[in-house]
Amino acid sequence: MESVGDRKVFITTLNISTALIYPISVWRETEKMLQEAGDDADVRSDVAFVANHFGEDAEVDAQGRVLIPTTLRRELELEKDDVYLLCFKQRIEVLGSKTYAERLAKARTDLAQKVSALEKKGLR
Repeated sequence: MESVGDRKVFITTLNISTALIYPISVWRETEKMLQEAGDDADVRSDVAFVANHFGEDAEVDAQGRVLIPTTLRRELELEKDDVYLLCFKQRIEVLGSKTYAERLAKARTDLAQKVSALEKKGLR
């Protein structure tokens, strides 16, 4: 978070399976994109509605911690569970152990072919 100069964050979900922690500046950009008009305005509106329902502003404390909103923690069953953090697309994804195991199983499927295809696109 410090690399983008933000101590304030927005914590939400877009898919009701993972929590997302956005630096506030990145969330503002995302929010603008969701508010743009277009032929998918209904889709954008629905995603924004869910994000705002579960989302809250927070601040990173001196030890680098944030508190995930209670409603979101309960919805994603993150209470009394191991959580896993992944940094991707300028945000941090927070996964519970069940979601993490599902994602790992999916990622491992046909992994050699996935790596080969990405190597052709420049993966080192």
